[in-house]
Amino acid sequence: MSDVLQSFAGQPERTLAKGESLLEEGCQLGRLYALVEGSVEILKGDIQVNVVSRPGAILGEVSVLLNQPHMATVRALTPCRVFEVEHGVHFLRAHPELNLHLARLLARRLNSVTSYLADMKAQYQDREDHLGMVDEVLEGLLHHHPKDPGAA
Repeated sequence: MSDVLQSFAGQPERTLAKGESLLEEGCQLGRLYALVEGSVEILKGDIQVNVVSRPGAILGEVSVLLNQPHMATVRALTPCRVFEVEHGVHFLRAHPELNLHLARLLARRLNSVTSYLADMKAQYQDREDHLGMVDEVLEGLLHHHPKDPGAA
């Protein structure tokens, strides 16, 4: 992760107090962050979906890459320091070495989620009751292709 932090070196640092939000679900800032120290939680609504404490973890990348509002809230569990980049897209264009890192990170996440969805689909595909709808919903998710945000 030191390579990620080296890429962010020289960017402004921001400190967060315990309980302070860095990103809010539904807001769109265009900012990209790299965790220097501390621990944050990722919340979807009121549900904690992850805890991140790895120095060099990048935060806000999905919103920046998709040019969409943040899909989750990021809140400090401990006092934290982050590097803050005001214009995430411009930063990624200027630091192509981060793109492969992000591509691999997002590919790992997609692989995990796809495997989980496939397991759930297999579990519910033969159900005749209301749980049988899970199979249909998952089928739609696996084959949903939203419009490319970078397309003109």
